Amino acid sequence: MTVRFEIYVEDKDARFQCAEEQRLLHAMQAQGLGSIPVGCKGGGCGICRVQITQGEYETRKMSRAHVTEEDEQRGIALSCRVVPKSNLSLRLAPRSAEEESESAA
Repeated sequence: MTVRFEIYVEDKDARFQCAEEQRLLHAMQAQGLGSIPVGCKGGGCGICRVQITQGEYETRKMSRAHVTEEDEQRGIALSCRVVPKSNLSLRLAPRSAEEESESAA
């Protein structure tokens, strides 16, 4: 039997289900939802940055250009690289300050 976790996107007041070995972004898309912005789906673009506020999870390899070690310690991750280990609550995370200054230049 597949274990499914409930994922709650706080700033969209939206919920979706995610299987225990499925990545968040893929689960959301498979259910036809658009609560989290979608980019490359491979951890390289940073479009799907979220901050996980509650719950246990693992992350796959992420680009340090989009998620620094400090970000990761604050619960920030790329949703295309997150696998839940419990029910999760999250909110959309702004792009990193470094990325913002690069795009403004």
